[in-house]
Amino acid sequence: MRISILGMGAASMMAMSFGASAQAMDHSGVTVEILTRPGPVIAQRLVERGEEFGAMTGAEIRVNEVPFAELFQKILTDWATGTNSIDVGVFASGWATELVDGDLVEALDDYIANDSMIDIDDIAPYFREYNQKIGGKTYLITVDGDFQMIYYRKDVLDANGLEPPRTWPEYLEVASQIHGQDMNGDGEGDFGSCIFKKRNAQSYFAIGTIAASLVQSKGTGEGIFFNNDDMTPKINNEAWQEAFRLYKATGEFGPPDELNHDIGDTRALVQSARCGLAIDWGDIGPLSIDDSGAAIRDKMYAAIAPGSTRALNTETGKLEDCNPTLCPYAVDGINYAPYAAFGGWSGAINKKSAPEVKQAAYDFLSYVNQAAQSNVDVTIGWTGYNPYRNSQLDNPALWIEAGFSPAYADNYLGAIKESLNHPNMASDMKIPGAQQYTGVILDRELARFLAGEITAEQATANIEEAWEEITEDFGRESQRTIYNLSLGITN
Repeated sequence: MRISILGMGAASMMAMSFGASAQAMDHSGVTVEILTRPGPVIAQRLVERGEEFGAMTGAEIRVNEVPFAELFQKILTDWATGTNSIDVGVFASGWATELVDGDLVEALDDYIANDSMIDIDDIAPYFREYNQKIGGKTYLITVDGDFQMIYYRKDVLDANGLEPPRTWPEYLEVASQIHGQDMNGDGEGDFGSCIFKKRNAQSYFAIGTIAASLVQSKGTGEGIFFNNDDMTPKINNEAWQEAFRLYKATGEFGPPDELNHDIGDTRALVQSARCGLAIDWGDIGPLSIDDSGAAIRDKMYAAIAPGSTRALNTETGKLEDCNPTLCPYAVDGINYAPYAAFGGWSGAINKKSAPEVKQAAYDFLSYVNQAAQSNVDVTIGWTGYNPYRNSQLDNPALWIEAGFSPAYADNYLGAIKESLNHPNMASDMKIPGAQQYTGVILDRELARFLAGEITAEQATANIEEAWEEITEDFGRESQRTIYNLSLGITN
């Protein structure tokens, strides 16, 4: 379905204020077909930027959408079968590895080398090196930087004499103490915790945020999904099982129908000031200055995702108390591992598109990525675009001008930088079949566990068995090589 676009007058005005280099390009007569998730999140801003770009260059940028659950398969099928009706896919960066493995994606290093506007060094190191690159080559252009933090109602915690939770057990304790309190003044009890748990949505990202600090303790290169040496799943163990239990336990202090909540449902509750704690990407900050977020303006503070005082001993499969050897990056005995859930919405170009289309497609993705555009887009909540450039993180004035208070800007940007700069940051899965491993298998067994159909032990055993089958189908040694490359390991 094509997304509706803004009037040409608005686009023309915007074009006058952006990108002299884009104005010098001539892509007249070139049409670029883009496929992404439904708007307004992600898609609508591509439409608006596409209209600006078209007014400046003559290109026609067509933004098409399909449901999130269908997005990857639509792109894979279109490119692998040679249909090639899609020139650009904008999707989770982790999904690109399978497309690159199939030789379906255009490498972009030469384009970048000839691009004077993209300022590649301004892109934060994690997104530049892990999000955009596969096997050392750049195949993606970031339009959104994704990882998850927790958010807490500072006013509610202050009124109850509580500190933001540092560990997941503390998260449950804080949630239990504030659950049922009226947090928005409507006379009704509200919720200690709001975390999306719907099946066939994005719940498998939330469980990763809880599991990361239990599973990974020795740096990004360790990974949270597989053993680096033989690609056996690192999931049928006490760490992941405890994460499943913690995730389910948060529901005791959440809305009664939380099992049916996707991220949009959770955000609606957060914006209406009904949640004391929440897990989310960076969107909550900009959403709090939206008209729809007036109830939480300067109230929903951010913090690095809670950690764990115990971590997985990979040799025994057991959770053990942190010590300097097991948890070398621990702070006050707590192992933190902020999780780059989803990695970020990024654009990849179909290798089989015509040369003139590929150039126009790259120029458009570069235009969206450039600071002049993205430093505005990441401050607008409905876009779904989160910070990924250093200039976005080091400039509180940008956010204060957008509507943040100075104190809130410092908190929000500080939490992001603490997460992105953490040496134990956990990477999302970036191998062929990533969507099948997580979006299908992990999501399915997690939903069965949350519904009470199976135990945590049964869930992780089922996942292990299914993951092994996927790995064998793709080829264990190939998967091991790609997995290690995605974590920065070259041998």
